[in-house]
This record gives sequence, C-alpha cells and structure tokens, in this order.
Amino acid sequence: MVCGAALAALTAVPAQAGQQPEHGALNDKHWALKETGTADVRFRGLSAVSRNTAWLAGTKGTVLRTTDGGVSWRNVSPPGAGELQFRDVEAFDARRAVVLAIGEGEASRVYRTDDGGATWTESFRNTDAQAFYDCMTFFDRRHGLAMSDPVDGRFRILSTSDGGRSWKVLPDDGMPPALEGEAGFAASGQCLVSSGPKDVWLATAGAARARVCCTRPTAA
Repeated sequence: MVCGAALAALTAVPAQAGQQPEHGALNDKHWALKETGTADVRFRGLSAVSRNTAWLAGTKGTVLRTTDGGVSWRNVSPPGAGELQFRDVEAFDARRAVVLAIGEGEASRVYRTDDGGATWTESFRNTDAQAFYDCMTFFDRRHGLAMSDPVDGRFRILSTSDGGRSWKVLPDDGMPPALEGEAGFAASGQCLVSSGPKDVWLATAGAARARVCCTRPTAA
C-alpha cells in the first residue's frame, strides 16, 4: 500500500454564458423532499442499488429502506441498536445489506440482513479498546473490507469473504505507519472505497497533512 499527500482541491467550472444543458441533464431533473418519519435522526450512510431500491443508515441505530424510488421509506432498524451510530451501509439488493456502527471499543459493530431488514445478525463486535472502525467497502457481494483508526501505529483492516457474515483482522504488512494524530473521517462511510476486483483507496485526516493511500498489486 502506498500513500500520497492530498494537494489539490476540487473546483467547479461554470457554464459559459448562454450555454444550455444537454437534453436529459439538469433541465430534466427535479428534487422532491420526502418524509421518512425520523426527524430526529441524522443520516450518514446511503446505498442505492437500483432506481427503486436504496438503504439509509444513521444515528440512534436507524436503518431505512425504500423500494419505490424514495416515495416511501420503511424503518428496518436492527432491534436493540438504538444507542449505535450507523455511518456506513453497503447494500446488494432489496433484501441484503450490511451496516457498520462506529465508536470506541464495542460500539464498533457490523450487522447483516438477508430479508430486507426483517431480521439482522450481528456479525462483528470490536473487542479492542484501541480500535475505532470508520467505514467499509465491498468489491462484490462476497468480498469486502472495513477500516479502523490506527492500532499500534497502523490502520487496521477487517476482511470478509462471505458477504459480511464473518470478519477477520488482516495482517498490517505493507500498511504505511500512521502519522501523529492521523485517523479516518467517520462521517459518511466514504473514507474507504474500492474500484474493480483489487484496488482500494483509503483517505485520512487529523494529521498535519491529509493523505490518500491505495493498494498496489504484489509482483508474482
């Protein structure tokens, strides 16, 4: 895994005067507010799997699901999870999804459902007081990773090969040493993302400089 300092900021380029959006772009789009029935919840995780189905995750152990394109939302939160803060949700379809709760020690947990949120299984609970899990990503329906803030000077990575039903801590060989104060930004579950079957990108904050780490294939 290699890291590079984040040096550039994203900029928006304004359209030239008189230039019209292409057909089917912004001129054909509109936004509509929809009630979810959870006004006191802050949503941080979102996973859309089709134009009709999407999952939301947030504070107070809340998970919502829509199957009608956002017209209505159903509360499918795991029972007894009201004290947890779900920051990441990775959904595969209308029935299967994995959610991650952040926090120190046992507050970091992973749950999985196979029946649209009717039932949930807790598949991981952190037992290391130094660990604080921030986010996760999936390469496909079976293989995924979850990331913790540094433990003993290096970021910790969990791995699953069965769709989030079980997890194991990976060796930290090749992981660059963490900088002083460096950690993940556990705001929306986007500090760890994957691209294709092997590449992973990890974004950090908190140190004197922000960094982006990415995997590199090992030579055969």
